[in-house]
Amino acid sequence: MDYVDLNLIVALDALLAENSVTKAAARLHTSAPAMSRALARLRRAFDDPLLVRAGRDLVPTPRALELRGEVHAVATRARGLFEPSNAADPRTAVRMFDLQVSDMLSTTFMPSLIDDLRVQAPGISLRLRPENLEDTPVLREGLVDLEIGIIRPGDPEIRSETLLTEVLIGVVRPHHPLARTKTVTPQRFAAADHIVVSRRGRTHGPIDEQLAELGLRRRVVAVVPAFAGALFLARETDLVCVAPARLGRLMLDTLGLRTFPIPLTLPPATIGMAWHPRNHHDRTHQLLRDRTRHIMATAAEQARPVT
Repeated sequence: MDYVDLNLIVALDALLAENSVTKAAARLHTSAPAMSRALARLRRAFDDPLLVRAGRDLVPTPRALELRGEVHAVATRARGLFEPSNAADPRTAVRMFDLQVSDMLSTTFMPSLIDDLRVQAPGISLRLRPENLEDTPVLREGLVDLEIGIIRPGDPEIRSETLLTEVLIGVVRPHHPLARTKTVTPQRFAAADHIVVSRRGRTHGPIDEQLAELGLRRRVVAVVPAFAGALFLARETDLVCVAPARLGRLMLDTLGLRTFPIPLTLPPATIGMAWHPRNHHDRTHQLLRDRTRHIMATAAEQARPVT
């Protein structure tokens, strides 16, 4: 096979179908001289004339007749490799996707996505992978099909898309002093005890940098790895937590928590999704991304201010 041009299979299929160099050339949108050269190469490759003249026409040799069916089947399969996929409708596909979703979104976004997929593509199942994989190239290695959350820079080939930006707000239980304060100043905010969400156990972040510029410092009395756990602690203690204003609305309402604007100039939190190029053109993966995009857009439109 080292010296065989596989394009000759397509040429041979056309020649054996038309029994004419001219008609075969027209069929393949090439010239008659080019098809004649292809026939000459085929004759050398098969050591057989394949098509011989009978009056003004060409007729196949016994070897050509023997090859006709198999050549046509091979040429058809080869063309199929380059044609658009005729795979089943992704809405009826049965597929398991591995997702890495930030803890915040696990409790606020995932229920809506699951309900949506049960209607739009009931054959799709979702498996949430642990967030401790976030420091590994999970998309590149195929451990995760789609990452949703705050997307950090990763492998250069990874594709990503911004879904929405979130404003962060302060969260306390109803009887907390800040819940009864008309205006929360940076001084009052810093004087309260705080709970921080960090999977790496960090106590310092943008809030602390902003406070430091004002000559203030807050006291972090608890660091937890999960957003849901932080909100439950805020409900049961006089600790201040930070949450997203829109995506956190349902859970904040469910827990009966009160919120207030953080009296600092904080950058918005950007929520996005990321995937590996191997899945970019996969129709079922495209559907999953479309539904994720739709759910996020709907959440942004429907969310009312949290007070």
